[in-house]
Amino acid sequence: MYHAIVKRRIRALFEAISRGDAEPVLDAFAAGGEHIFIGDDHALAGRRNNQASIRAWYDRLRQLTPDIRFELHRIDVAGTPWNTIASVEWTETNTATDGIPAQNKGVHVVHLRWGKMTRLLILTDTATLIDTLQRNADSSDGLSLAAPIDDRPGWPAP
Repeated sequence: MYHAIVKRRIRALFEAISRGDAEPVLDAFAAGGEHIFIGDDHALAGRRNNQASIRAWYDRLRQLTPDIRFELHRIDVAGTPWNTIASVEWTETNTATDGIPAQNKGVHVVHLRWGKMTRLLILTDTATLIDTLQRNADSSDGLSLAAPIDDRPGWPAP
């Protein structure tokens, strides 16, 4: 039963992002929760561990991919309410800032403690993403080439 609730909640969070509403995701983070997008030097890379930085990242995501949509393929949940790990396999589509359709695939790894996210790790095809970001340099007024929003440089986590 608990795992089914977690799956429903995760689906709802992805639906919110697809609607352009990051608030449910922001509310799902525990105080000091960590948000990580794999990569070293692109506009969406980095590790964030405070609400302001996580909010800024979701604002940037919305600016760079204003019509992002996720299709979830698989959600696996393991653990207890005080130590839960979920993995989510997805495909996302968007038209970025230049209006050209783009697609990428990836996995979210979500760590939960008592229903709050303590860590969100986003793994995707960074080569495809970087191609899209570079292509959109002009149409995004340079935002697609901005430095990462990064509170704790370096990955994997020490």
